[in-house]
Amino acid sequence: MEATDYKVSLEIFEGPLDLLLYLIKKDEVDIYDISLERVTTQYFDYIETFKLLNIDLASEFISMAANLMYIKSRTLLPKRDQPPEDDAEEDDPRWELIRQLIEYKKFKDVAGFLHRREVEQEQVFANSPLKQARASDEEPTPLAEASIFDLIRAFQNVLKRFDEARDFGDIVDDRYTVNDKIESLMARLEPGQSMSLQDVFEQASSKVEVIVTFLALLELMKMNQFRATQNSLLGEINIQRSSSD
Repeated sequence: MEATDYKVSLEIFEGPLDLLLYLIKKDEVDIYDISLERVTTQYFDYIETFKLLNIDLASEFISMAANLMYIKSRTLLPKRDQPPEDDAEEDDPRWELIRQLIEYKKFKDVAGFLHRREVEQEQVFANSPLKQARASDEEPTPLAEASIFDLIRAFQNVLKRFDEARDFGDIVDDRYTVNDKIESLMARLEPGQSMSLQDVFEQASSKVEVIVTFLALLELMKMNQFRATQNSLLGEINIQRSSSD
């Protein structure tokens, strides 16, 4: 089976601006200080990884890739050579993108705040304040769900362990199939058990096996059999099997 024959149809709710914000946050830089060259390179790395995994991307991701290349090319031109429709007011071609990111981040922050308030309100019981207070003391803070971008970042780091020079598209290895890896992952984790994402790949001996294992993991997450969580931003990812099948 060719490593990229299998297609996982994921509902990727995050868009290209989410990915750009994620890359900026990962590098711990201010939006105003983004390195266009670095963020463009990382953005294309993610696009290539999605292609490697045969995951369909919305057209907005490709459109943003083209826009990043356009902005990057403009930064290389002296002002006198800038396109006439764009050189009227601003010297920095990044400003329009930065404005979009800032505006989008405001909406995300507000949405996140409203969601947290909604969750808090669900835990409030006006007629039994003592009971509610005790419950909040006993219940641990739920772990945040790891995003698809977190999973891809971890997957890229695992791939770096291997230094095979062959083209992925030409690799054929019948030892590894997604269905077999799904069964293997289900056997490794009992209902309710968890392990780190790094441990999921600890027995992998090649890039092909890593790819197929990751596809199996995505399929299990899509079926709500597994979930990926983090205890902190960009922290270690843990994979947990659902308590009941």
